[in-house]
Amino acid sequence: MPDIILDVRSLKKRYDNLIAVNDISFQVFKQEIFGILGPNGAGKTTTLEMIETLRPIDSGDVFLNGLEVKKNPQKVKISIGVQLQSSSFFDKLSLQELLSLFGELYGRKVDANKLLQEVELQEKKDARISQLSGGQKQRFSIAAALVNDPVVLFLDEPTTGLDPQARRHLWDVIRKIRSEGKTIVLTTHYMEEAEELCDRVAIMDYGKIIALAEPKTLIEELLKSGFTKERVERLATLEDVFLQLTGHSLREEQ
Repeated sequence: MPDIILDVRSLKKRYDNLIAVNDISFQVFKQEIFGILGPNGAGKTTTLEMIETLRPIDSGDVFLNGLEVKKNPQKVKISIGVQLQSSSFFDKLSLQELLSLFGELYGRKVDANKLLQEVELQEKKDARISQLSGGQKQRFSIAAALVNDPVVLFLDEPTTGLDPQARRHLWDVIRKIRSEGKTIVLTTHYMEEAEELCDRVAIMDYGKIIALAEPKTLIEELLKSGFTKERVERLATLEDVFLQLTGHSLREEQ
């Protein structure tokens, strides 16, 4: 059995009469890319915020790398990396200076150039946030989340708003980070992204996990149930046309 890095047991969260997270349990294995999917309001964000110590746990337990989250919030905070869908950074500092500053906040001396190289932004080390494209900003926010060398990296809809080339390029960056030993938990509204990246996915709705398995297993189970599409899936999509005509390579704004 692979090592369990995140163990969520009977997690619950209520806001007045609303049960946002309703007795969910799941495990994430070391060096896995684990996706949490669901419509808006399903409980994904609340679940992650409890795991990340950003929101108190009403009941249930969460263990991250052997630490009980409720009893060790500070230790958990310094052992995870969190990339938010929308992040704000000081615009008076260069990317290199920002990463060095974040390292100081963790009491670490970081190799900013190495982190920038990790997300393929080494040529932008002297640039400011305002000078970056959307895809570059997303990659930098991942670099910032890696400053403390986290055991688990949380990505919240990391490719929202990116063009097809930038989105696929960020997939490669995420795969590379995983290959170097990191465990990644991500949320996304792009089902193709989840299918391409995730080893397993949990699908949430109304605060509960209604399915959890490898993407291919969930697809196979659906087909075995007799599911058929109203129209036959085309062999190509408009995104395929776009990428074929414009190329797969990433184009950065200057």
